[in-house]
Amino acid sequence: MKKKVITIVAFLVILLIASAVLFNNKETKKDLKEIKVAEVAHSIFYAPQYVALHKGYFEEYGLDVELILANGADKVTAAVLSGDVDIGFSGSEATIYVYNQGEKDYLKTFAQLTQKDGSFIVSRKKIDNFTLNDLKGKYIIGGRIGGTPEMTLEYILTQNGIDPKRDVTIDTSVAFASMQGAFIGGTGDFVSLFEPNAMINILLP
Repeated sequence: MKKKVITIVAFLVILLIASAVLFNNKETKKDLKEIKVAEVAHSIFYAPQYVALHKGYFEEYGLDVELILANGADKVTAAVLSGDVDIGFSGSEATIYVYNQGEKDYLKTFAQLTQKDGSFIVSRKKIDNFTLNDLKGKYIIGGRIGGTPEMTLEYILTQNGIDPKRDVTIDTSVAFASMQGAFIGGTGDFVSLFEPNAMINILLP
């Protein structure tokens, strides 16, 4: 009889503890501030953000973060301006374009969340001991004109004595989300891509 009573009491204690934990979790979730974030691309470059989301680090600071993919800085900007998201991750050029258009409700930039450009130059053919000089006379899918990846590409070329206007052909007509597909489809000798898209291109036959 005593064993049955002890078993019942133990079961009730466990049930009460489980209920308290579930109740507290619901309350905690309810009290979190909801924030929607649009990112310009899913990339290994942003791995710390994904780890923080997966591990619940934002929740520890009272934030319930929803991550939304908006391919391209222009789409990220549109999402922020329309109020669909609270924060947008993209190149700072988007803020400048909106401000120059005379918008009164212009975007505010938190600068240098990342210190490097996350794109890689991918070649259609294997090149041993590649240098930037191998780009001379070639056709490169560079991304949207005025976008951070494209501007970074031009900057790097200029810093290495290569004229982006004369020494290479940079295609800026391909939308950000379509660059990999265009390259796989046969356009260009080189393409500027984020990971994991750059590695996917290498693995393709």
